[in-house]
Order: sequence, then structure tokens, then C-alpha cells
Amino acid sequence: MANQYTIGLDYGTNSVRALIVNVANGAEVAAAVWTYAHGTQGVILSRDPNLARQHPLDYVNGAEITIKQALATAKKSVKGFKPEQVIGIGVDTTGSTPLPVDANGQPLAFNKKFANNPAALAWLWKDHTGVAEAAEITALAAKTRPQYLAKCGGIYSSEWFFSKILKCLRVAPQVFDAAHSWIELSDLVPAALTGTLAPNQFTAGICAAGHKAMFNAGWGGYPDAEFLSQLDPKLGALRERLPKKVRAVDTAAGTLTAEWAKKTGLTAGIPVAVGAFDAHTGAIGAGVKPGTLVKIIGTSTCDISVRLNTAKLADVPGVCGIVDGSVLPGYFGIEAGQSAVGDIFNWLVNYLQPGGDIAGSHEELTKGALKLQAGESGLLALDWNNGNRTILVDQRLTGVLLGQTLYTTPAEIYRALIEATAFGALTIINRFEEYGVKIDEVVNCGGIAEKSPLVMQIYADITGRPMKISRSAQTCALGSAIAAAVIAGAHKNFAAAQKKMTGLKPKVYKPNPKAHAVYKEIYALYKELHDAFGTQEWNGNLFDVMKKLIEIRGRVRK
Repeated sequence: MANQYTIGLDYGTNSVRALIVNVANGAEVAAAVWTYAHGTQGVILSRDPNLARQHPLDYVNGAEITIKQALATAKKSVKGFKPEQVIGIGVDTTGSTPLPVDANGQPLAFNKKFANNPAALAWLWKDHTGVAEAAEITALAAKTRPQYLAKCGGIYSSEWFFSKILKCLRVAPQVFDAAHSWIELSDLVPAALTGTLAPNQFTAGICAAGHKAMFNAGWGGYPDAEFLSQLDPKLGALRERLPKKVRAVDTAAGTLTAEWAKKTGLTAGIPVAVGAFDAHTGAIGAGVKPGTLVKIIGTSTCDISVRLNTAKLADVPGVCGIVDGSVLPGYFGIEAGQSAVGDIFNWLVNYLQPGGDIAGSHEELTKGALKLQAGESGLLALDWNNGNRTILVDQRLTGVLLGQTLYTTPAEIYRALIEATAFGALTIINRFEEYGVKIDEVVNCGGIAEKSPLVMQIYADITGRPMKISRSAQTCALGSAIAAAVIAGAHKNFAAAQKKMTGLKPKVYKPNPKAHAVYKEIYALYKELHDAFGTQEWNGNLFDVMKKLIEIRGRVRK
């Protein structure tokens, strides 16, 4: 085992990464990253701020480029390394990122007829053009199939599978009519690597199907044709052409084809795991287990926890789904998250640039924010600049900044935006525990968790919980590599693989009791704003919010 390796392919919003991992100890021996060639940082945009697409050619090219580069790096960094020592591949991607395919399973965007049609591209996870369609799906399910909504938090999102497909049907019927079916990016890549894109060979992942397409064995898989036909008869007809085989990541989608072996230098016939979403494999790579909440913090966040599937679990309103086997086999995977976190900080730095390029950089704003105490700025923000994913599930919500004066500084705003995302994180934790999902520890991973002690300390102070950091800086890719190790037989199960291949950093961010006490007061105000702007049920008075912020500010400054 000491000389065996697996590859985790991690498809993010802007780039793809290949990570080569030693299956004996989780050592990450080589990596390669390639930024997608199309669009702006890999995302194809338009004047519609809700539109975000990607070209599937980037997915195919990205796999070849990064695997070859990672193998070349491994040869240089590991004495005696040979590509033949790679025994399996795992894949994770963004999601829900569906795309239309032809009768052979090939992306419709590869057809010259649709080469310049944005509807034929992959509909990236943060494409929110289907807001009206999501509301329609939610309303119909609430009336006729409430069980569908119960397993996805009570509201169907515009970020998800059927919202995007229904939107395509209405705005680009020529694309919908030309498509044989639609598949998720997390399913496309393993199928491409294994030559199983054809409908009769294709295997979909339960992660994507369960969390984003309302797939559940309890009602026979995907939503029934009658339900879908009430949205549109063509959508009902599509149901028959959706994947027949839906499996978890402990299953192989197939084996690497000779063509892909020749392209990459790997060995033909090695297994490729069924795909999953990046947050779910990230939870695996961070060592998720019952009682652990894994926060994957980047441009947005995903929060993942698991619960034994033999234990009774209540439906949790506002989460992004409760799906058996979506993270670990034998466990319910519970997903939540925030639609923007790092994107909010980047908005301030890249769009507003307070003070110019240098003074308005992340580094300088962080220095200024570190000098501030909890409550000192008198500011309070809502973290909804890209809508709300959990617990309100409403992409029509927008950001708020309250309490600014003529003396408010950029550093104070920067800190207030970080605090807002931490308040949103606490709201998710509280919702989990309210419905019986106990959170004993929080493990963070992703770029922000790695690079920003300021963010981690504020999260600790606001949640009142220690913030632990995953040992790996690439937990999503590592989780995919762990899945590959299990299907290749290097470990008997995921628990054994996680024990050998994951770990935590020694640094733990512990809550400051004084700051936590102040933040408890401010969180009560956050909840007032959260409920006032985000729910129809709220009935209250916001008269005291500004004045309370001023009172806290004056007390702290003394």
C-alpha cells in the first residue's frame, strides 16, 4: 500500500485540480490546477446577473491537462514514482451544474449547431435564472407532493436541476427539444473517463440526484412523470430518459478507457468512482462523522453533517437535502450552506476597492479589521449578496449594511461582512440542532479557512465553538481520492480510509468569552433583520435595532 496512489479530480467554479494521494497515509504527493479556458475565470456571463454557464470542453480538457501535469510532478517529487502505481480515480464537481446531452450522452454544446447557444452549455451551480421556475416547482410540490419538499428543506431552489431544465424549456425550446437528456457535471466526468456516457451504460451519483433532483428510493426515484407533466408535458416525458442507475461513491462508474489511458499516461482498467459534489467529498476528506459539521468555506459555503441511516432523523426545514448515502454509505448526508461568503469579501475588494488597489486589498483591510473589537464598528450586515441558500432558500434576497456613519471605515465594513457570514453560519448550526442533529465539533476547510485567521477567530467568537481546520488544504480532492482508494480495494471501507488518510491541523481557534458575549447581543439583532426581511411570518418592530447597535458601540469603545 505504501507505493499505491489514487487521484482526486476536483472541478471548482473557476478551475479543475488533480491531486495524487498516497493511500497508506493520505500524503498529497503532487497536484496540478488548470483554469478553464472559456469565459471570465471559467464562467460565461451575460448582462443578466443571474446567468452563469460553463463550456463542457473545459471539463474534458481539464482532466487531461491536470492529470498529465500531476503525474509529471509526482515523478519529480517522489523517488521511484510510476503512473502504474495509481490504482483509481475519484471525481467531485460543483453542483447542481446540469447540461443537455444527445442520444449518445455527448454534451449538446459539442454540436456546431449549438456551439454559440448559452442554453446548450453547462448551467453552473450559481446560475439563478430559474427563480420563477423554482417557485413554481415548490408551489406544485407543496400542493400535490409535499414529501418531495420534506427531504430538500421545504423549498426547491433555483440553483437546482429541474429549475434550470424547466427554464431552458421555456427560453430555449430548440435546445431542450434537441437534448436526449440532462446530466450533472459530477456524472459527466466519470462517464467520460470510463466510456459509459451512453444511456444504457450510464451511472448517476446519488449525491447529485438526491440533493438537487429530488431522487428518493421511497417514491421510486426521480419525481413521477405525472408531477413533472403538470409543470410541462415535455418535462414529464424527460423523466423516462433520466438515469436508471443511481449509486453512491463506494461504487465504480466503470474503468478508465484505453483512450483516456493513452491521453494521460495512466493504466487502462483502473476503477473510477461514481461522482459526487465537492462539498460532500470535502466532508469525507475532512474526516466527517456523526456529530461533526464540516464547513467548506470558499466563494460560497457548504455545511455537511452525517447521521446513521438506522437512526430516526426529522426533516429539517431550510436545508439543501437529506439524502441516504450522499456523503458516506450507510449514513444520511445533510447539506446546508450560504450562497456567498468569499464572494462577498471579494465584492468589497474588487468592485468597490475602498482606498484603491493597495489600501483596499484583502491584506490591508484584514490588518485594519484585526484592530477592531466585537461591536466596535456599530455595523451589522446581512450575508445575502447572492441570495440565501440556508435556511430561507430565497435567491431574491439581497445584502444589507446597517449602521454606517460619515466616519465608517473600509476596515469596519470588511469586518462587518465577515461577521455577517458568521451569523449566517450560526443560524445554520442552530437549525441543525433544533431538529436533533447534534453538532459536537466544527471542522473547516477551503481557502478561507486556510488563509484567514481573522475569519476563523470571528467564526469562533460568534458561534461560541472552537474552529478546527482540516489537515489537508485540498479536502474535496482528497475526499475523491479516498473514494478511489475504497473502490480500488486499498481500504475495506470509508472509516478505515479516513482513519489513515485524513487529519486535523494542530491550530484550533477558540472563542474569546468577552467577544462572544457581545456577539450574542448583536446576533439577536441579526435575527431580527433576518426574519424581518426573509420571512413572511415575522411580525415585529425594528425601531430599536440601530439604537442598540449604537449602544453596543459606545459601550465597547469605552
